[in-house]
Amino acid sequence: MFEKVLNIGANSMRRRNFSVMLNKVALRIKEQKSKESQEDVLDWCKRQAQPYEVFLKDLDEGLWQEAVNACRSIEQEAQKKLSVLGLDLGGGGHYPILYFFTRYLNALCVVETGVAAGWSSQAILTAIQKNGGAGHLYSSDFPYFRYKNPEKLVGYIVDDTLKGMWDLYIDGDRNNLPLILQKADRIDLFHYDSDKSYDGRTYALDIIKPKLTPESVIIFDDIQDNSHFKDFVESAGVPYRIFEFEGKYLGLTSPFLEKMK
Repeated sequence: MFEKVLNIGANSMRRRNFSVMLNKVALRIKEQKSKESQEDVLDWCKRQAQPYEVFLKDLDEGLWQEAVNACRSIEQEAQKKLSVLGLDLGGGGHYPILYFFTRYLNALCVVETGVAAGWSSQAILTAIQKNGGAGHLYSSDFPYFRYKNPEKLVGYIVDDTLKGMWDLYIDGDRNNLPLILQKADRIDLFHYDSDKSYDGRTYALDIIKPKLTPESVIIFDDIQDNSHFKDFVESAGVPYRIFEFEGKYLGLTSPFLEKMK
């Protein structure tokens, strides 16, 4: 524990880390005072949720099976790397869905926030390679402060052979996303899994909107944490789907869902 405290203190003074940390703390304090009841949001998610496997099989059953098989291999290789490392870098969420949509859209530009060990990044990059390797992934993250040299841990499980299709930024979304959007002409798939505050989600969605296309897919993880996704889809009147995974909820929205009503 003492070592973790020392690492947090040392890492917070490096690069842009201190200002990013202060902003995160301020957002959490603000949200504790103003957020909608989490129980109400969770109840809404439960009522709206549908089985993700049924939905994805309806889109392309063969592709969904490919995603499951590919991500099973990713998990096996990742666990080998992580067992050698001996550190807890967190889980990977439902990255087979990201593999599926990268392939389904034949995505040329994918943007994600939240990398951690790199489960989602590895899945997306593997799918881009399967598509022929013409696409690119742009990732935004912020290092684990509790470990020494945390920058080296971001995307730890990503294969070196895939990194030519990957740009990784690690100074926090508000520093990273403007830089990413200078390079991205359009965004085919956007996956949000970083700052879970309402303001953090709003900032990311607002800044990427000019780069979205009529076929773009947007995926938000952990939408049960606050009412952001609920407020967004209801105010914008956009079609959406909600999926439950390990007691948490994922929200998906895209214009192509109109065709499935």
